[in-house]
Amino acid sequence: MSQIPSVRSLASRIGRQEVGALVALLVSAALLLGFVSIANEVAEGETLGFDKAILLALRTPGDVGDPIGPRWFELAVKDLTSLGGTAVLTLITLAAVGYLAMASKRHAALLVLAAIGGGTVLNWALKQIFSRPRPDFVAHVVDASSWSFPSGHAMMSAITYLTLGALLARVEPKRRLKAYLLGLAITLTLLVGASRIYLGVHYPSDILAGWTVGAAWAILCWQTAQWLQRRGEIEGDGADRAEKS
Repeated sequence: MSQIPSVRSLASRIGRQEVGALVALLVSAALLLGFVSIANEVAEGETLGFDKAILLALRTPGDVGDPIGPRWFELAVKDLTSLGGTAVLTLITLAAVGYLAMASKRHAALLVLAAIGGGTVLNWALKQIFSRPRPDFVAHVVDASSWSFPSGHAMMSAITYLTLGALLARVEPKRRLKAYLLGLAITLTLLVGASRIYLGVHYPSDILAGWTVGAAWAILCWQTAQWLQRRGEIEGDGADRAEKS
């Protein structure tokens, strides 16, 4: 009789996993549809009025080279934007991969590396496909040389921070801390993207596109990790082991 509760618990858990996977896939599909919609609007020039209005609203009237706000705020935004730069995201990724490898979760480490590395390749490919120039009617406060659409900072910060935030949240048993970790990942992603608009190096539509496709990629990679864990092909986490014991 003692086995009946455990069987029911297992069935309930499997049901939750299936529902969670379905919800995640639906969210990913919605995000990808959002990206396609934005891309179509950009290709047809439909977003230019919206983009210009926001970029000019963030400039001092009569001086398109001067962002609104005090000097210290501009410097702070420059610091924030570096959180989505290649150097910082690479260091964060390598630190996470190194930790997973040292914790005997080498397959999980490879999956994180593949998710973020694959996202980098995807961003490069999308930039080449759309080949959208950077905004040229406001001054760029920081240097930017690649194509504009979709934003690499917005997309890669979404992929990196959301992937690692979900990874940390999964091994944290307390719901309040899970919410904090995921909230922090989302906040960092939003701040990095918003900073690119303020600094004049991206159209707002570039940022929205980067967020949507980056979040969709992160969710799909995380669902792949969950599926591989259930198949036993990559290492589980502490929460999995606790439930099995």
